[in-house]
Amino acid sequence: MKALIAAAFAFVGITHASAAETTRYLAFVNGGKDKAGYQYVTRDGDKYKVVFYFKDNGRGPELKEEFTLDARSILTRYRVAGTSTYGSQVDESFTLTGNRAKWKTTSDKGDQVVEDGALYSSLQGTPAGYSILLAALAQRTDGKVPLIPSGTLTGRKLLDAEVSKGSERRQIQLMALTGIGFTPTAVWATTGAKPRLFAYIFPGYMQLIEEGWESNAAGLEEKQKAAEAAMLVDLNRRTTHALPGVTLIRNARLFDSERASIAEARDVLVENGRVISVVPTGAQKRPHDRIIDAAGRVLLPGLFDMHTHLGFWEGGLHVAAGVTTARDLGNDNATLLQLMEQERAGSLLMPRVVPAGFIEGESPNASRSGFVVKNFEDVKKAIDWYSAQGWPQIKIYNSFPKDILPQTTAYAHSKGIRVSGHIPVYLRAQDAVLAGYDEIQHINQVLLNFLVTDKTDTRTLERFYLPAEKVADLDFDSAPVLDFIKLLADRKIVIDQTLATFDFIRARDGVLNEEFAAVADHVPPDVRRGFYASQMKVPEDKFPRYNKSYEKMVEFTGRLYRAGVPLVAGTDDIAGFTLHRELELLVMAGLTPLQALQVATYNGAKYAHVLHDRGTVMPGMRADLVFVDGDVTKNISDIRKIALVIKGDVAYYPAEIYENLGVKPFTPALRVD
Repeated sequence: MKALIAAAFAFVGITHASAAETTRYLAFVNGGKDKAGYQYVTRDGDKYKVVFYFKDNGRGPELKEEFTLDARSILTRYRVAGTSTYGSQVDESFTLTGNRAKWKTTSDKGDQVVEDGALYSSLQGTPAGYSILLAALAQRTDGKVPLIPSGTLTGRKLLDAEVSKGSERRQIQLMALTGIGFTPTAVWATTGAKPRLFAYIFPGYMQLIEEGWESNAAGLEEKQKAAEAAMLVDLNRRTTHALPGVTLIRNARLFDSERASIAEARDVLVENGRVISVVPTGAQKRPHDRIIDAAGRVLLPGLFDMHTHLGFWEGGLHVAAGVTTARDLGNDNATLLQLMEQERAGSLLMPRVVPAGFIEGESPNASRSGFVVKNFEDVKKAIDWYSAQGWPQIKIYNSFPKDILPQTTAYAHSKGIRVSGHIPVYLRAQDAVLAGYDEIQHINQVLLNFLVTDKTDTRTLERFYLPAEKVADLDFDSAPVLDFIKLLADRKIVIDQTLATFDFIRARDGVLNEEFAAVADHVPPDVRRGFYASQMKVPEDKFPRYNKSYEKMVEFTGRLYRAGVPLVAGTDDIAGFTLHRELELLVMAGLTPLQALQVATYNGAKYAHVLHDRGTVMPGMRADLVFVDGDVTKNISDIRKIALVIKGDVAYYPAEIYENLGVKPFTPALRVD
């Protein structure tokens, strides 16, 4: 969820009110049912003070901000301080004197002459930036605002709406802002010469809206989803290329995902989205409508990302990375159903979706996705609902009541549903396995088995800081560790380790995060800038220890694999890019490139319960196919060089998708004749 929260709070809004007047915003999760935070904005002339607090799932930013605007709504002075979502220090300042801009954060600093009217883009600001952006845009006749340090902001109106508070009525507008991140950002704004933020809604996750107008949030969310859907349909139309009839793929080096081996020179025939034959090159004589000359490229079954929390805009990054199936491990149920419906209808650029039903226990630190339960009767109702939807798996979360865990797993299994999750608070991973778990999410949840007591509250950030501090000292050859690994192997407990995302435990301000080092020069400038910011509080004297703990997490994953513990490849981070890094880390853990590819294909299909349908390139299977330049069977980093993706009866050119998302392509497109 860290990428989701970072995206949700890159910027938020201020008010242009009278002197010393405060505008209050409230933040909600769980479809508006649960308050998760607030933002108070006080204006005194041209000076503003902001207090922002948000907590969901035991984490979130706490920030105080001050800034000054000139008559054109351009920042001349700025300061924000506090803590980020995972507890790292936030300390950022900016000044604009004439045309000279100076800024300093915990991860970067700059001093440059800027274009007149340029606007500073805060790295870790409060929800104060959207109103600044909106007001600055309104005063530009060309609809463009140059950004500091780099980039250009643009905006366009998507629709008008009216909201009410008792007898009071207000006209607002939904604006799409581009130039920050990979995709447009939708914000609800007031109208007039100096528009400001009225509401920011991240569909399916959170709603931030002016206090007193909360009853309008649900309706605005539905209008926003419809407006964004129209933009998404257009993106899908521009990047999807139909493959009706029969397609001959010629001269491909075919990866056998079941055996983790590579075959030379094969022809693959695809008809209406299914593989109908695989033969040596030159042996296929059946008439066809088109040819794709693989020219010796490696041909993989579509990749699986087995740990996502999907949003409507993420599909492009997934597909461009070769991900044709994504398992969603926790989402707003109504939003996920809608997303799945649009994907199946072919109107949404998105991998195929395997849903997992989210079940959490009631607590102040509870995550509010899916169902939040208090007792076993609540659990049965949740599992019955997921079973009726045909969802193959449930995911249990941190605050789940530990005393009813064995009953829960038994009931789920009676419905044919797999059980995975975090380890409920005050239990160890071993307890969850003995209680009936089939799978564990995250390497920290596995290793906490040796670090927690029955008093350790893993609903808090302790679940990150404790492994960072203590894994460095673990003896992996000790009897308790070896016994636990044997238990996992004997019971074939799947581990969804998400190694790449846990790189954040050793990330330092001002140093490029290794998780994204290979892609930093390809992403938009503001995204790249974020790769230099830490998320946890990592004191300099603790870095060697945290770094060693991370390296041992990677090592432990390799030990699990060699012991026969099944692994899957998941991310829980920025779509697409992180899966490629996950495969690199599996190779660092001791797997061969072929074994890592097997984890991301065959294992994904097997443990998502779709192996009958995809995960291999064989007659009768879905034609979910990935063409890779270079030799990924020897150099796993070549997985980024994806030239063509086929998902059933449509083709995608990753280079084309990336260009639409502001990403520099990694390799030219393999075009379909």
